[in-house]
Amino acid sequence: MTVTRRTLLAAGAASLATPAIAQAPWPNRPVRVIVPWPPGGSTDVLARILAEQKQQKLGQSFVLENRPGAGGNIGADALAKSAPDGYTMAPLTLGAWHINQFLYTRLPYDPQRDFQPISMHWELPNVVVVSAQHNPSTSLQQFIAWAKAQRQGISYGSPGVGTTAHLSGALFTSRLGIDGTHVPFRGAAQIIPAMLAGDLNVAIDNLASYVPVIQEGRARALAVTGAERWPTLPDVPTMAEAGVPDFVVTSWCAMAFPAGVPRPIVERASAVIREISSEPAMQDRFLRTGARAVSSTPEAVTERVARERPMWQEVVRISGARLD
Repeated sequence: MTVTRRTLLAAGAASLATPAIAQAPWPNRPVRVIVPWPPGGSTDVLARILAEQKQQKLGQSFVLENRPGAGGNIGADALAKSAPDGYTMAPLTLGAWHINQFLYTRLPYDPQRDFQPISMHWELPNVVVVSAQHNPSTSLQQFIAWAKAQRQGISYGSPGVGTTAHLSGALFTSRLGIDGTHVPFRGAAQIIPAMLAGDLNVAIDNLASYVPVIQEGRARALAVTGAERWPTLPDVPTMAEAGVPDFVVTSWCAMAFPAGVPRPIVERASAVIREISSEPAMQDRFLRTGARAVSSTPEAVTERVARERPMWQEVVRISGARLD
């Protein structure tokens, strides 16, 4: 076989193509951030804070695009089908990483194959919250007694079937023998007005979305579902302290690319998030918003998903939730 100089040059160019892409400065143009939830919810609020800081550090715009619906599946699928060039990312919560695979007979994406983790983003407990105007309860035990006395049962809201808010509410009512009806909404921006108007009795939803109405006194926090009290709400007990043991449920979010993004870009994006999350001012800002700023290596996200998957599979089974 005769190997010509032209052949050698072509082969050399092909071998350098992938490293050249990987080594290109990132980002050198705006980055799209797909948020699988509506504006105003925890994921949206915290994604905007992080995007703002990344823009300041990297000198490029991080443009948020809300793609809500189907328990986060619409936005997650949009990410999975995006070009793996490092210019589309998304904050993915528990549903996308593992819960939804137990809720749906079929998913339009494979959570173990289609996402490239970047870093943990935030973690927060849920909060049991009622309307201060329409519910007389000032403690969780008072609320439990009040709820059991309602002949028509009670209603609890969530951002959708299979969310941690829905699963928390289902577990809570089932364990305590409360007749509860789940009312799904599109997000906290719709749940909160319904609860404050008295159309909804309670929510056990992500704390971040409820901090403002709690601090304003319009809503009353009865307990948090974390293992410890929340720093900015020191008077609100944990579920265990409020008389409901073994009820620790935390929500978390990790940033992700679609699978196939070059490793140097993944490492660069992960390092930036870790740098931002380590700053005291950012930690304080997240806490005031209702979440902890956390970060990790991409591998740590993968390990956590694998570790928690069996637990959430069991919680979904207990709740009886199913979406086909």
